[in-house]
Amino acid sequence: MNGPHDLGGQMGFGLVAPETDEPFFHAEWEKRALGVTLCAGAVGHWNIDESRHARESLHPAVYYGSSYYEIWTRALETLLKRHGFVTDAELAAGAALEAGTPPRRVLKAADVPAVLARGGPCDRPVAAEPRFSVGQRVRTHNMHPTGHTRLPRYVRGRTGVIEAMHGGFVLPDTNAHGHGENPERLYTVVFAGPELWGDGADPTLTVSVDAWESYLEPA
Repeated sequence: MNGPHDLGGQMGFGLVAPETDEPFFHAEWEKRALGVTLCAGAVGHWNIDESRHARESLHPAVYYGSSYYEIWTRALETLLKRHGFVTDAELAAGAALEAGTPPRRVLKAADVPAVLARGGPCDRPVAAEPRFSVGQRVRTHNMHPTGHTRLPRYVRGRTGVIEAMHGGFVLPDTNAHGHGENPERLYTVVFAGPELWGDGADPTLTVSVDAWESYLEPA
């Protein structure tokens, strides 16, 4: 979707200013925000793609006015309400007022290190032969879905070259909405700066994007 998160190439947001020796967390509450989000995801009622889409779907005024972990907690509220774990009244009261959806799993403290170490692999086997090959010129589809996609807005309808092939991976566009994993082959596509940013762009600049097979067509 064309949400507030898709900022590549957008102007008016100021310079990117990396923080020297930036800490993992800037406040104690951010640690808890991360922990609660991970534990809530572990109950098994949504996946990482639905979680990302919840963050992307925040109102632009909310998204731009929130810090990184504020965005996470606001999206988590959306997910918890959507799946029947909490209500608006309970969020306002800060306490449970009725029985909610029972979790499918409960992540216990002793199990956290092993779960985090295992991660959430999303590579999957794909039987079909690849449609594209390294070195081939391709064009991304000029699409503007209302649902989730991992194809950045600034590369849509642009021409690039396949740089690498990565095998099969879960397709986020369907997985985010409960329509199945539908794994597809993933490619790294390299785009020249002028192709993306037009006249005046640095001719030596390139941008690499990982794109699922259905995002691409032969150029």
